[in-house]
Amino acid sequence: MNALKLLLPALACLGLNACGDDDASPTPPADDPFVAIDRAAEAAYRTQGIEGMGLAIYNRDGEKVFERMYGNFSATQRVPIASASKLVSGVVLFRLIDQGFLSLDSTTAQVLGWSGEKGTITLRHLLSFTSGLPPENFCTYRETHTLAECVGEISQMELLGLPGTRFEYGSTHLHVAARMAEVVTGDSWNEIFAAQVRDPLGMPADIVYYANPVAATGTNNPLPAGGLIVSMQEYERLLHFVFNKGQWQGAPLLRPEIFDVQRVQPYANAAIVTTPASSVGTQVRYGLTAWLECSTPTTGCSAISSPGAFGFNPWLDRDVGYYAILGMQVPNDRVGFVVDLKQQLKPLIAEALAR
Repeated sequence: MNALKLLLPALACLGLNACGDDDASPTPPADDPFVAIDRAAEAAYRTQGIEGMGLAIYNRDGEKVFERMYGNFSATQRVPIASASKLVSGVVLFRLIDQGFLSLDSTTAQVLGWSGEKGTITLRHLLSFTSGLPPENFCTYRETHTLAECVGEISQMELLGLPGTRFEYGSTHLHVAARMAEVVTGDSWNEIFAAQVRDPLGMPADIVYYANPVAATGTNNPLPAGGLIVSMQEYERLLHFVFNKGQWQGAPLLRPEIFDVQRVQPYANAAIVTTPASSVGTQVRYGLTAWLECSTPTTGCSAISSPGAFGFNPWLDRDVGYYAILGMQVPNDRVGFVVDLKQQLKPLIAEALAR
C-alpha cells in the first residue's frame, strides 16, 4: 500500500462560490486505494455547501495514509473543537489516576467535602455522565467565574436521580471532575492539562481551555467539556496517544488498563435521558469521556469517538487499525451530516487499509 502524504498548503477562497472547484489538496489517482474515501468526503463537502473541511487518516503505526483538505480548510487551522475536548480531559484525569492523585472510585465527599447522596458521586460517575447532576449550569460558560466558584454553584443543584441511574450528557460532570483534580494537585485545570498532556505530547504551549472557546476568553473558568481550540495536526498527537493506550514515542506515559475501562459502558442499566443522539448516532452508548461505537458497549468497543458541536470529529478503531479526524468549523445545526459521512467512511477505510 502506498501511503498518501498530501501536505500541500491550503488554497485561499473568498467565499462559498469562490471555493467552487478549488480544493486545498489534489484528488488522489484513480488506482489509489483511498480514492473512494476521497470521493465520499468531497461529495459530502460539496453537497453541504460549507466553506471547508479536512480529513486525515492514520494507520496503526501512526503513519498518515490519507489527508485531503476541501475548500478553504487547513490541517494547521485552529478551531473550537467543542466536545472533542472531552476525550482530552479524560486523558488528563487518567494521568492523575495513574499517579495516585485520584481513582475512579474517589468521591466528591472525599475530595470536595460534599455530603448526602451528592457525596457518593464518584469520578467514574462524572466521567460517564451518570452522576445524577443536572447536565448543565450556565456558570460553566461564565468568564467572570473561577472553576471553583462554578463548582460551588453546581454543588447546590438538586440531583435528578441517584448516581449511576441516569445518563445526562452535559458540562457539569466534567467541571466537578476538573475541580477534584485541582483540589488534589493544588494546581489550576490549565496547569494540570499542561503538565499531564500538553507538554508531554509536545503540543504548543499556547493551547489552553477557555470558558468561551469561540471568543477564546475565560481561562479562569476553563470548560473541560468543550473549551479547547486546536488544529487537526495538534489533536492528532492526543488521538495517537489514546490509540496506543498510553504509549508515546516508545515510552509508556500511562498504563494501558485504563483505556480498556474507557471502552466499556460502566452503568448499562442507566436510563438514557439527555443525549445528543442526532449528532453521534442513535445506538451509541458512552464509556469514560468517549462514545462507544459498537453493538456491545457493555463488554467493550474497539471503536470510540469524541465528536464536537461544530463538526470536529475524531475517532479510532483499534481492531481495524486506524484513527482519523474530520476537521471543520460549521454551525451546530449543520453537523448532522458529519455522523452520516463518518459511517459511510468506516467500511471504505477498512477496505483501503486491507489492500
